[in-house]
Amino acid sequence: MAVTRDDLYEAIWAEPMTKVAKRYGVSSSFLARVCERLNVPRPPRGYWMQLEVGRASECPPLPEAVAGDELEWSRNGEERRMPRPRPKAPESLPKRKRPRKERPAHHGLIVGAREHFDAAKVSDVGYLRPSKHILVDVYVSPLTRALDLANEIFLAFEDRGHHVTIPSKDAHYGRPEVDERLEGGRERYRGAWGPKRPTVAFIGTVPIGLSLYELSEQAEVERREDKYVRVGPRKPNPRENPYGWIHKEDMPTGRLCLRATSGYWHGTWERKWQESKPGELVGKSPQIVKEIEEEIPAIVKMIEEGERQHELERQRWEIQQQKWKKEEEERIRDQNLKESREELFAIIEAWALAKRIEAFFEDADRRTERLPETERQIVLERLSRARELLGGVDALKRFIEWKSPEERPLERRNLFG
Repeated sequence: MAVTRDDLYEAIWAEPMTKVAKRYGVSSSFLARVCERLNVPRPPRGYWMQLEVGRASECPPLPEAVAGDELEWSRNGEERRMPRPRPKAPESLPKRKRPRKERPAHHGLIVGAREHFDAAKVSDVGYLRPSKHILVDVYVSPLTRALDLANEIFLAFEDRGHHVTIPSKDAHYGRPEVDERLEGGRERYRGAWGPKRPTVAFIGTVPIGLSLYELSEQAEVERREDKYVRVGPRKPNPRENPYGWIHKEDMPTGRLCLRATSGYWHGTWERKWQESKPGELVGKSPQIVKEIEEEIPAIVKMIEEGERQHELERQRWEIQQQKWKKEEEERIRDQNLKESREELFAIIEAWALAKRIEAFFEDADRRTERLPETERQIVLERLSRARELLGGVDALKRFIEWKSPEERPLERRNLFG
């Protein structure tokens, strides 16, 4: 039995989860995990008691399924997912915003993220590294305003009718690694923290990856306990830093940067909005969204051209693979022919040797019969030892095991073997 997202959504908002779970033959905790997988919102704790007294919160709408999302659940484990659509710009964009009274105070991605950022570890240079990796794409030091700005940006997209979400892993949208360094630099042994899935705004069916991060700059620092601290104009205190070791590290600046990228690996597009001083991006979200909207037709063409080139490259690769395969099979045929001939020559030589050995022992047996009894026993004993020493030379057995070139497999072998 398969249960669609719509059926599950209606069921769990019509009666308590325990009853719904019993009807489906599972536990309520298992059903909760199914809801999470299908992206179906569940009634909060205490909802049914509040409903009885008329104080229950409003039922949230079922989020629209996006690429990669599971569309139904079944006990046999078969999955049906939302296919990834072709990138296409919307035919028209809304001329006005969503009414203010319909605008929530906080986007759902931010509501669920705050507790994880509040509990996150802080790296030795000062950046937050949450333990959860299915999380909004924000890489900053402990700055509350970063999540506030992300909330403002997400709501600005949704004011214009664009959905902001974290897609399923099966959607396979790309996320280039973030480099927060203002001046860049060589490859690092450990990069910036990043989520396992990108945060994506869908404009039509065009995915735009959103990353908000705090810029860093090279600064002189000293080590204090397990952290790096900027060195001010004063000289370091030997008691605080007994080794007097001062060097440069990439330290957070308090200035934020929003990076928007195309969600496809083929056909890359990127745009950044950087603060020259803290707080500059606040209030600019509507303008940023409009600037991205204007870029959508060009992004679609870029993605289509990128995928066309990727398909051509894939076809060239397949042709090359077929060529290599034919060359390898021909090499193996030649090798099989050579090995088969060499083995056959070896069998013929062994056969001739076996015949000579056989003739030797037969002649020795005949000659032994004419010897006196004492000598005959000595010779027979030595002939027996000789046969044991040679162990027999069975050329016929080797011939039965011999394989012709056609009987040998056309499998890949070590080219250097």
